[in-house]
Amino acid sequence: MNILGIDTSCDDTSAAVVADGTRILSSIVSSQTDIHTKYGGIVPELASRRHIEMIWPVVDEALQRAGLTLGMVDAMAVCHGPGLIGSLLVGCGFAKAAAYSVQKPLVGVNHLEGHVFSVFLEAQGPEFPFLSLIVSGGHTSIYLVTGFGQYEELGRTRDDAAGEAYDKVSKLLGLGYPGGPVIDRLAEAGDSKGFDFPRAYLPDSLDFSFSGLKTAVRNVVVKSRGVETADEWLADIAASFQAAVLDVLVRKVEWAVVNKGVRGVALSGGVSANRGLRRKMQEMADERDVQLYLPSMALCTDNAAMIAAAGYHRYKAGHIAGMDLNPRAHLPL
Repeated sequence: MNILGIDTSCDDTSAAVVADGTRILSSIVSSQTDIHTKYGGIVPELASRRHIEMIWPVVDEALQRAGLTLGMVDAMAVCHGPGLIGSLLVGCGFAKAAAYSVQKPLVGVNHLEGHVFSVFLEAQGPEFPFLSLIVSGGHTSIYLVTGFGQYEELGRTRDDAAGEAYDKVSKLLGLGYPGGPVIDRLAEAGDSKGFDFPRAYLPDSLDFSFSGLKTAVRNVVVKSRGVETADEWLADIAASFQAAVLDVLVRKVEWAVVNKGVRGVALSGGVSANRGLRRKMQEMADERDVQLYLPSMALCTDNAAMIAAAGYHRYKAGHIAGMDLNPRAHLPL
């Protein structure tokens, strides 16, 4: 069963064809990083306009690489939230028109559900139940996944998402956008104990909070204005900031492992590509004797293959959307 997936939830236009929910036949992503870099973040209006330009070329290339035509797919799955409403409108509008034109079933997929199922696109997927940490620019949440469509939110960010904190700190330090990769690289050369940044463990909750950490970095930067600093100073800030973020992420997942007694942990979202996070989470998994499931780098960031994977299960369960499917900027899992 071949599912065409479409994702335009943020700034990447993506389309993919996935067979039986696990095998990627094609996956095309058109990035807008060059457009938004000079603004230090995503400009929603520019993002939606670029989606309009790229949606058909991206879908067409995904179909060609899979050796299929639009009428040959079994169903179409589209992300209808959460995300930027203007961007979501483009994907949903295109998917509805395409499905109607060839009389194929349409499936609406939650973006977060797509992230949960991205690990099933690897050679070995997790067994239920497992914990899923979704950590990206827009989301930082822990879910207990007991089966398809069965999710319990254990914790979520109360303010900034981890990836959002990376981008804002990168802007404070003059490192550009996106902040995650550049801070990760810079942190490798820095001293993670160079600055004593706070860690909001919130011991009575599995929720996250990164706004205080971001403010602490800002205070250091403000105090340094007018003072000559070396490259080592910048690397130490990056390393200390990253250590504070990763310590909290790993500690929260460890608490959830102990509380729920699960034997599997899956990471997803853009920040799951962070090398430091992967190392620290693997160390925790080894100590707790649990299996860690990591998506490949291409599946960490937003992509349509994960939408097609989740869409396959929704289609099998009979969750068919009508032509009245509308995008939602806020859509809880």
